[in-house]
Amino acid sequence: MSHAGRGGALAIVLHTHMPYVEGFGTWPFGEEWLWEAIAGSYLPLLEVLELPAELTLSITPVLCDQLEAPGVPERLGRFLGEVRRETHELDGAGLRAAGESALAAELERSWGDYERALERLRDLGGDLLGALAPHVRWTSSATHAILPLLAGDAGVQRQLDSGIRSHRRRFGDWRGGLWLPECAHEPWLEPLLREAGAAAVCVELTGRYGLGAPEHLHPILTEEGLVLFPVDRQTMALVWSGEGYPAAGPYRDYHHHTVHHHNPWCNAGTPYDHGAALALAAEHARDFVTRTIARLREAPGGAGLVVCALDTELLGHWWYEGVEWLRAVIGEAARQGLELVGLDEAIERFPPVTLPGQADWPASSWGQDGDLSTWSGPAVAELAFAARAAELEVAAAGRAAGPAAERELMALQSSDWAFMVSRRIAAPYAVERFGAHRQALRSALAAGPGADPSGLRNLAVDAGRPPATPSAAPAAPRAS
Repeated sequence: MSHAGRGGALAIVLHTHMPYVEGFGTWPFGEEWLWEAIAGSYLPLLEVLELPAELTLSITPVLCDQLEAPGVPERLGRFLGEVRRETHELDGAGLRAAGESALAAELERSWGDYERALERLRDLGGDLLGALAPHVRWTSSATHAILPLLAGDAGVQRQLDSGIRSHRRRFGDWRGGLWLPECAHEPWLEPLLREAGAAAVCVELTGRYGLGAPEHLHPILTEEGLVLFPVDRQTMALVWSGEGYPAAGPYRDYHHHTVHHHNPWCNAGTPYDHGAALALAAEHARDFVTRTIARLREAPGGAGLVVCALDTELLGHWWYEGVEWLRAVIGEAARQGLELVGLDEAIERFPPVTLPGQADWPASSWGQDGDLSTWSGPAVAELAFAARAAELEVAAAGRAAGPAAERELMALQSSDWAFMVSRRIAAPYAVERFGAHRQALRSALAAGPGADPSGLRNLAVDAGRPPATPSAAPAAPRAS
């Protein structure tokens, strides 16, 4: 029996995603984002995934498209072994010349991260996706589209079918776990999700039930037989909020950087001390497990399920010590008797409940204010309307649209462009990418079914392919 209570458990969900930047720009915006995420998050995470612990790893098809693209291992290797070596040397020399020997020494130490990443990449034969494959459980829509904002059922089906085909081709077995991009949910999607083969999704219901409500501690069964796993914002905020663990003074400051975007300072403004930061990560792991156990005891009967869903890139990339924190959480959970469970297994372990009025729930997400405004509000209304108009144009063209037009549409529908504009993160790049895909879609429609899709590189290559296996939805579980 778990010390957490009479059968309670923690599900850690790692949502792994990157917009399609491979081959679309380099410095300061473009494929270097992908290289940094691989070096800082994905490669270090492999060691943690190999530990004897149940985690739920979701990888979006659009990220897989990039990891699978021709030439990626070679360009990544050059970035790690040449570009990052040179930039560390340049910034280190500049700091030493300025009398900042402690900062220069930290850069010399941190260069080792890239060196180790390069060694691991070579050990894998450049096949990072193949190394991740045994751990991948959940998939997502093809290009991380906000499904409730699409113009019609056909657009949702296109995104789901392509994403699921992609997963089955690459990873084989799939038990129906589907990550809703940005946890964006609306009840009208549920029949389409079930028809595509989805058995379970994660949703954000904090706006509906309130922070810390017991409704977040058990799965929910919809009329369509879809299982909704509420993410527990109270637990997630320990890690992912302005006051969460990564904001502590000893941790490395992501925002304060050198000329070539290296980070030798800590959040307190002094030279970064790696040993002190790792010690704090271990303390925060203990605190996280202790608090999670206390949270589970709030569930009726102590048999609740805490779902802590995080962007994988938070760990290692945004929060430099995050992968080591996760490693420590796994060890600490074993010591304190907190069971870790995968969401696929949790469907069987935790019978879902039905809640009144589910069919009338408004749209929700884990974005700003818990709604869809990050992707449809005034700051990005023009993008939202243009994407819907493009979808209707493709629908009107029917078979005359062709695969190039459909793939350009899916590129246009990525949630990332509106997110970057709303959050003012590389907004000019996002606007440029959106505009380029919009124009390419017009050109593809004008050219007809024979339009050349080569400008899309390896994006959404599974669109239109027949499914690897039938996508019938698993039988619905019974509600408790």
